[in-house]
Amino acid sequence: MMAPGEGPAMAKCRVLLVDDEPVFLKSMAKVLGARDYEVETAEDGAAALKRMAEREFDVVVLDQRMPGMDGLTTLEHIRRDFPVVPVILLTGHAEMDTAIEAMDRGAVDYLLKPAAVEKLCERLNAALERKAVLQGMLKPEG
Repeated sequence: MMAPGEGPAMAKCRVLLVDDEPVFLKSMAKVLGARDYEVETAEDGAAALKRMAEREFDVVVLDQRMPGMDGLTTLEHIRRDFPVVPVILLTGHAEMDTAIEAMDRGAVDYLLKPAAVEKLCERLNAALERKAVLQGMLKPEG
């Protein structure tokens, strides 16, 4: 599997991490940044949607349990407003029903928290590959 930034004309992968835990956001952003991902963070669903309106992201990693707008509600907004951006949902406490519901609502993947960095990177790369295929299918011929 290719690492971020590899392949023809591939730029650094832009990831939006959305979680209400500042320590998690800071540490995961640092770890992913060291692996050549360009990472921005948002502390809740509303902040995530605002950031997405301001700039393009390649993939979103979204926590399910957040105050205010939860992960599933945020996911619905992302699917409506940014349909080609893949979303990976983070769930805790073995919330498998929520993970299944998220997949039904358009998440491309889910991980149980705490997620191992290697596993998250694998899922990020798989989501990027899916996005590239989808974008290729949506391009007008000519």
